[in-house]
Amino acid sequence: MFEFVRKWRRDRRLAGVQISPALWERVEAQLPFLDFLEPADRQRLRELARSFIAEKEFHGAQGMTLSDEAILSIALQACLPILRAGLDAYRGWVGVIVYPGDFVIPRHVMDEAGVVHEYDDEVLGEAWEGGPVLVSWYDEGEAPEGVNVVIHEFAHKLDMENGDIDGMPVLPPGMSRKAWAKAFSEAYERFCDAVDADEETLLDPYGSEHPAEFFAVASESFFEAPCDLQEEFPEVYVQLRKFYGVDPAAGQRRLDEAQA
Repeated sequence: MFEFVRKWRRDRRLAGVQISPALWERVEAQLPFLDFLEPADRQRLRELARSFIAEKEFHGAQGMTLSDEAILSIALQACLPILRAGLDAYRGWVGVIVYPGDFVIPRHVMDEAGVVHEYDDEVLGEAWEGGPVLVSWYDEGEAPEGVNVVIHEFAHKLDMENGDIDGMPVLPPGMSRKAWAKAFSEAYERFCDAVDADEETLLDPYGSEHPAEFFAVASESFFEAPCDLQEEFPEVYVQLRKFYGVDPAAGQRRLDEAQA
């Protein structure tokens, strides 16, 4: 009985999310990396994005008014990491808070001596365990280059499913935790060495802060620059391909060949 009521409410909310063909085309044209997906995955992404909009609550911070384009763009990018897992991977929370550009979060940190230090942390986004996802949003052409804050923060949400934000999310059946740990630990060590040496890196140097951040920035690259990630960190790419259930590098190569 209760499951029937929940499904009825969910279907009713979904019926209220009507997206015109023109809006789909306009927003997807601004996300060219979606072309790396197979047609069936593109359709599934649209369905997930509609369900995401129906089930989550979007709020503009600091007086920001959210446009339909912004909401749809965030939903599409947020659903890329759950093409395999489905929307249940984002259960247990409802809020997406969108800021007009980067924003400041007050921090309170206790050091080893027990002294509490307070400071303001300027960030592009943040995912809260059991709570909302905070993301910054920019007008066209103003976003920081080489950063996808939406994919980044929603990768963190998947990392939080098992309670530890450590770069080891809940793996689907058939995946090996040992193989994942080996691929990521070796790549992370090499990446940190490159950052420490001030070398130019494919991934955002912020990924060297913690294994969880490395997982998140690698996820950004997996969807946006998959061939580059496959070349730079092939074993990481293999693990992410299995985890996310798609192969965007193959799609990018097909697209490049078609355009040649």
